[in-house]
Amino acid sequence: MEHLLEILQDQATLTTSQLAAMLGEKEEDVVKAIKKYEKEGVIKGYHALINWERTEVPQATALIELRVSPQKDTGFDEIAGRVMNFPEVESVYLMSGGYDLAVTVTGKTMSDIALFVSKRLATIDGVLSTATHFVLTKYKDGGVVFASDYEEIDERGSNLCD
Repeated sequence: MEHLLEILQDQATLTTSQLAAMLGEKEEDVVKAIKKYEKEGVIKGYHALINWERTEVPQATALIELRVSPQKDTGFDEIAGRVMNFPEVESVYLMSGGYDLAVTVTGKTMSDIALFVSKRLATIDGVLSTATHFVLTKYKDGGVVFASDYEEIDERGSNLCD
């Protein structure tokens, strides 16, 4: 039921009866498959993708490049584990290229993120350097288009609401 996973990734709010109809399967088989995927860790969770720019809630996002020194016996895993346990961290990826870990961080303000990087990330043993890139406007995230057309983009290049 690979197609089930593709549908869930795009539309996780569909009911099991809707999924069964789309797949041409029995609802009980769909329920069993979902439970199996959850138990095996294939499905890791469900969440809503929020366009925070359209709310009154202040939020800043940054992509942070970390160059790290791999640890004996654990390589990058130990440092990645320490980084991903911070509540500000949304994602951590091991990368090829000019840096080792790509980290996505959210905070209320850019200053909050800057303090997090300087006081918490940069001070981890094995972190050699950081480079912080602040997200100015999200055009697309998680496969979802945030600015549906360019008329929504204001003169500053942002799709913030009035």
